[in-house]
Amino acid sequence: MKSRPPGGAVAGDEPGRRRSIMALTARHALRAMIIALALVEPAAAQSSGDDTVVVTASPITKFKGAAIGERVDGLVWRGGLNLSSPSDQFGGLSSLGFVSDDGRVVMITDRGNFVSGQLLYDDAVRPLSLVGVRVAAMKNSKGEELPRAYARDAEGMDVLTRDGVPVAVRVSFENLTRVADFALTDGIPGGPGRIVEIPQWLSDLRNNKSLESVCVAPPASPIAGSTLLIVEGTETYGVNHAATLLGKSDKGGLQLTPAPNVSPTDCAFLPNGDLLVLERGTALLSFLMQLRLIPADEVKPGAIMEGRVLLSASGGDIDNMEGVAVHQAPDGETRITIISDNNFNGWERNLLLEFALPKE
Repeated sequence: MKSRPPGGAVAGDEPGRRRSIMALTARHALRAMIIALALVEPAAAQSSGDDTVVVTASPITKFKGAAIGERVDGLVWRGGLNLSSPSDQFGGLSSLGFVSDDGRVVMITDRGNFVSGQLLYDDAVRPLSLVGVRVAAMKNSKGEELPRAYARDAEGMDVLTRDGVPVAVRVSFENLTRVADFALTDGIPGGPGRIVEIPQWLSDLRNNKSLESVCVAPPASPIAGSTLLIVEGTETYGVNHAATLLGKSDKGGLQLTPAPNVSPTDCAFLPNGDLLVLERGTALLSFLMQLRLIPADEVKPGAIMEGRVLLSASGGDIDNMEGVAVHQAPDGETRITIISDNNFNGWERNLLLEFALPKE
């Protein structure tokens, strides 16, 4: 009997080998199509009101083979959660920001909803659960729900503070490209969106590769108080990603050098003013992710930002990673929290992953 190589074709049987190759190619093409579809947000309705939802959190203890507390690339792994809910309003998490010292967090979705809750930790300061979760629709400047899917694609968010107190969230949108502020009341965003003026060239980018990232520089930054916006696509400069600063004294364009197979999806500043840029892409039929650190003095008008890679991952350790935020854990440690967008489908996950900078 002739031996059968992997795939089922008999050795020396060219038609059988061709059928095996064709079947394998078809499977790869199907998986590639699924991943491509996963990066396209579905058209769906906003939340019908202010809905309370139950979220189940399953612990994630390993990342790239590292146990909690161990070094992974340039960071320390602190644990994570796989979040799920029976509610069809929970998912599509594109960005996040922390609005209190006790883990209260606001997230946004690509359906134009706010998701608010509280991230709890166990006695070892590992992420434990997400409780008190509420989903509410974003409103336009007239206080009305966003009229169509084209206007709801919220992608980036950061928290605005006054005298150290969170007072609003700043949200960036793709497709109908714009930036809007929403007031915080007891840590919950709501009310009419207040449109923030952005450069005309940015408003003119009416596609889903436009305004993906928004972050506000902290007091220690050389550009304290300025808002940084980063474009996902590279059509503006042909190679680099376009970016701009919205500030009084620090205002103007800058660029981000591209990285292979990934594009920027969010940004966040560390307390010392250094910038983190989260990038996401696909290769070899799986998701890719990397986190870049750009020194504070390189974030300024006219700069071409490059930085260095702090963390990279692919495969089952990650998913469609889209949002990053920096906050303090209950023990005072600065944490970097990264979330994924499941695009409201069954083959992706809502992951929440936490890391810390290694102690010097």
